[in-house]
Amino acid sequence: MTESTIKKRVLSIDILRGIIMVIMALDHTRDFFSDYQFEPTDLHHAGTIMFFTRWITHFCAPVFVFLAGTSVFLSGKRKSKKELFFRLLSRGIWLIVLELTFVHLGWAFNFDYSHIFLQVIWALGVSMICLSVLIFLPRQLILGIGLIMIFGHNAFDGLHPAGSVGVFWDFLHVQGPITYGHGNSIFIMYPLIPWIGVMATGYCFGAVFVLHEKKRRDAQYLIGMSAMVLFVVIRAINLYGDPSPWLPQPTWWRTVLSFLNCTKYPPSLLYLLMTLGPSIALLPLLEKMSGKVARIFLVYGRVPLFYYVLHIFLIHGMAIIDGYFFKGNAVTTVFSHPGFSLPVVYCFWLLAVIILYFPCRWFMRIKMSRHDWWLSYL
Repeated sequence: MTESTIKKRVLSIDILRGIIMVIMALDHTRDFFSDYQFEPTDLHHAGTIMFFTRWITHFCAPVFVFLAGTSVFLSGKRKSKKELFFRLLSRGIWLIVLELTFVHLGWAFNFDYSHIFLQVIWALGVSMICLSVLIFLPRQLILGIGLIMIFGHNAFDGLHPAGSVGVFWDFLHVQGPITYGHGNSIFIMYPLIPWIGVMATGYCFGAVFVLHEKKRRDAQYLIGMSAMVLFVVIRAINLYGDPSPWLPQPTWWRTVLSFLNCTKYPPSLLYLLMTLGPSIALLPLLEKMSGKVARIFLVYGRVPLFYYVLHIFLIHGMAIIDGYFFKGNAVTTVFSHPGFSLPVVYCFWLLAVIILYFPCRWFMRIKMSRHDWWLSYL
């Protein structure tokens, strides 16, 4: 298997990641611009379009973390285990620092650390640190550890230990605030389990990309379709895999929404099967994708971290401008809604994505033409 062949096949990863980044911006645009005051997947209030506006963005974090693991495997083929260890360790630490600095600033536009939010970049960083140790194990064992986290963690949903053990467990598996000092808190948006397992499984999935064409595509279809079938079967049984069972609704399509409405924080087994399954099955089709649309998504997918940080500042800045000039109020946080209907939110989303294309293309070209060590951290 030649280096150029592997690089060609990785295009499908970059395209999928680019699609995910574009969809992700929709969720954050909705956060800043929507006038909707309820949880968008709460079927007591949410309409079908609002539900799917939020639901489609559920694919973003699992695919982002999973493909990060896959990329580690493919890049690791050019490195020794020792080199890969230090690369993952340093990048993981950098991502945690980034979460607490630039990402925090982008969401809040201030350096007030009385309330800290640990989100996907933090989970990605810690997962990389853990993967830096796991890579020394046999790949079958890494896969086993990852799958045990994914399939087994919902068995501990009811576990709530007290004291210092409880604080440690909150970081691992419970979304919510940890208070300290006088009115200070750390809000854990992304508990670490099973995200560590998602990245570890994605790392092992990277081995599929070194298979020959038919075997590779067959494996991707098999894995993706199997995950989707498992989702339907386990969800239909309604006994395990998600802390919130689906419930019959007044109409059949609302019942379908309840069936699809899985828990993200932390991501349940069913949530991961529902999102990773279709995404993996899509990879063989994306490998054949070409033309202008493919090139556009490649731009976003090749600079995902740069895009992620930049899009927060851009969308927040757009909300401030709108709030100041048109709504008469300053939007300083994601909770200060200017108050627009969903069609207008979609317009702001498309505007943000179009604006982001140009700096992302500029930075992609820099990364392709230069090999400075620090560029690999952005």
